[in-house]
Amino acid sequence: MATTTRILLFGAAGRMGEAIMRLAGAEGRAHIAAAIVRSGSPSAGLACAFAPGSSYLQALPTDVVGDVVLDVTGANGFDDALAAACARGIGFVSGSTGLSTTQLAALDAASRRIPVLLAANFSLGIAVLTRLVAQAARSLPDWDVEIVEAHHRLKRDAPSGTALLLGDAVGQGRQAALPVAGPARCGPRGKGELGYAVIRAGDIVGEHSVWLAGDGERIELAHRATSRDVFARGALVAAAWIAGRTPGRYAMDDVLDV
Repeated sequence: MATTTRILLFGAAGRMGEAIMRLAGAEGRAHIAAAIVRSGSPSAGLACAFAPGSSYLQALPTDVVGDVVLDVTGANGFDDALAAACARGIGFVSGSTGLSTTQLAALDAASRRIPVLLAANFSLGIAVLTRLVAQAARSLPDWDVEIVEAHHRLKRDAPSGTALLLGDAVGQGRQAALPVAGPARCGPRGKGELGYAVIRAGDIVGEHSVWLAGDGERIELAHRATSRDVFARGALVAAAWIAGRTPGRYAMDDVLDV
């Protein structure tokens, strides 16, 4: 594995992709060996603002060497990014959400040949929060659990992928599939029910809190992101971590155990 991780970045012209390139250049922890954009992107052929001497490409050149494919394209670009990692036999890190069952099956199949990491959220703080939520849910099996998330007014999915990740952590902690309340709960709470509350307002980067409530007491575990750089920085950490790993499925929780 190279001292500086050589990244083949898919989704380079998006908000997340540009943040990754900017931080890679500023912090020196990685080199963007190729900046790939979707076919027909208006950025294709233009110079990369944060990678001097490089241009946005619509296809990955065969002669470009990389240690890991980093995918931040979304579901529409996921297949091409995964195929590139498999063809080169290198690690694959993806932050794409909304993947189909077919795409998830392809990821599982790829994990038998290469190391893969899929993350709904690249924040290291969220990775720690997820651990804490699982532990709390396991230790307090009879307490009610509610997950509250807030994002900017333009976010499309609700609940967020991170909120669902935290919900999964509750289920894992209790080793049970929990019934989920509808988005507009009416009437008393159902036994063992997991609830989600969604806020969309202003330019909120991302806030998630998990409430565990018993009789006469309540625990709140929360994470608030004030800059999108935390996600880009976590993606770079994950990419450096997975380069050279043995084949298998990994998660951000694994990255914490360095």
